[in-house]
Amino acid sequence: MTATKSSHPVEAVKLPPSGKMHNNKHLPLLIYRDVLSRGSDPAGACEDLFARNGWTGAWRNGIYDYDHFHATMHEVLGIVRGRVKARFGGEGGVEAELRAGDVVVIPAGVAHKNLGASKDLLVVGAYPGGGDGDDDIHTKKDGAAAKAERVPVPPADPVFGRQGPLREKWDEPG
Repeated sequence: MTATKSSHPVEAVKLPPSGKMHNNKHLPLLIYRDVLSRGSDPAGACEDLFARNGWTGAWRNGIYDYDHFHATMHEVLGIVRGRVKARFGGEGGVEAELRAGDVVVIPAGVAHKNLGASKDLLVVGAYPGGGDGDDDIHTKKDGAAAKAERVPVPPADPVFGRQGPLREKWDEPG
């Protein structure tokens, strides 16, 4: 079965600056529910899906258990196995329960943290145009945080491609 935008609405969450975290004043966090394949190799299928849509530099792991953000790149996280409770936006931010099949698109500058996960959690992450998120980890507002507002909107949604909800949600004014 192929997912369609209409069958899988996207949750868009604006996260204002809070405490030590910059967040992103313009772009909302996007949460897609139950959009990933659960076949014999869900991690490989997720990596392929992201790569087909220009989100590369894939890695497999979990989510760090401390608030952090990337100042120069957006990040997509595909939950391919298990579940995780994650916080987005730093102290006072939004908490979300994510399960196998869910995807989260995190705008540059938006803090995220693992608050607890199942032992079998496996996440696939990637970035538009590739990159290494470990080279761009920040844990508090600093000079790099202002760069997040200037990171361009990617040409394609990591799940649905050029006509996906990312372009709709991130190109909307205001």
